[in-house]
Amino acid sequence: MLELTDLTVAYGGITALHGINLLVDNGSIVTLIGANGAGKTTTLRTISGLVRAKSGRITYEGKEIANQPPHKIVARGIAQSPEGRMVFANLTVRENLRMGAYLRKEKAGIAKDLDFVFTIFPRLKERIRQTAGTLSGGEQQMLAIGRALMSKPKLLLLDEPSLGIAPLLTKSIFEQIVAINRDLKLTILLIEQNANLALEVSHYGYVLETGRILLHDTAAALRANPKVREAYLGG
Repeated sequence: MLELTDLTVAYGGITALHGINLLVDNGSIVTLIGANGAGKTTTLRTISGLVRAKSGRITYEGKEIANQPPHKIVARGIAQSPEGRMVFANLTVRENLRMGAYLRKEKAGIAKDLDFVFTIFPRLKERIRQTAGTLSGGEQQMLAIGRALMSKPKLLLLDEPSLGIAPLLTKSIFEQIVAINRDLKLTILLIEQNANLALEVSHYGYVLETGRILLHDTAAALRANPKVREAYLGG
């Protein structure tokens, strides 16, 4: 579904990604793990069109999308739940979710997807009229994922869904990430600070270090890799 080929990204004179290659198969969950500053968020933001690629290719469903405007990338079927959640604090839960569907016109489809979001995140339905800024961190994360789902994507980019969230809620959110992949047949590219949890739910993984792909393998193989265990999985 998605392929990055020799992708290079620079901020001024600083190169953030050094010609990385990455493949995301249709229907899979692929995770990108690495230390802070490794270039993980830059990778997602470049796919989304929020950061310009210096060189290389981003191919989605066989078509080049590098450096296209973000709204056109969303229209093609790619949605991102950003790091830090970035909900619209002064809008209600319902209004935030409706914002996710801003490119869509079909009312019945929007209503159906709204029901699906409330099915996987029932807490959002309980708080449907509450302003997003008054939600807990975990509830805001549910809202950010739900808002991304409302664009009816084929590829979902998740940036640090467990960041700043209580462990119990983190477990619940990751159970729903697996359900979204399984039930909607939705392809997911995941960045997650909790490498153990990320590899547990993923099919394939890449290890990114200072803007370069250090190694890649099935998630099970990476979890068993002594170097990965020592560096990212707490031994």
